[in-house]
Amino acid sequence: QAQLVESGGGLVQAGGSLRLSCVASLYTFRVYAMSWFRQAPGKEREFVAVIRRNDGITDYADSVKGRFTISSDNARDTVYLQMNNLKPEDTGVYHCAASSYCSDDGCYGADSYYYWGRGTQVTVSS
Repeated sequence: QAQLVESGGGLVQAGGSLRLSCVASLYTFRVYAMSWFRQAPGKEREFVAVIRRNDGITDYADSVKGRFTISSDNARDTVYLQMNNLKPEDTGVYHCAASSYCSDDGCYGADSYYYWGRGTQVTVSS
């Protein structure tokens, strides 16, 4: 069964770091881009970061630029999100997602992604 499985979340103080991992078991699904989204309680799911599989190009939400880094190990079908200088507003459930194709603007929207992981909780205390 095709799936994405996240890990690495936890409770951390403001200013701390976490590294999230997403292992993909997608078999014949051709991945164009992998992304991280997050959802805080009572809020909509929001884009965090994206990486294109073939050329490694990345992009980030303005709120995390300079603090978060997305990377991938294609040989291990794993995507990472290194999160530094965490803030309380980074709290939420972090989901990874896989898209078979998205345009330059479309890669920021949840609708472009077919497979989703169940998420891993990140809690940042002040």
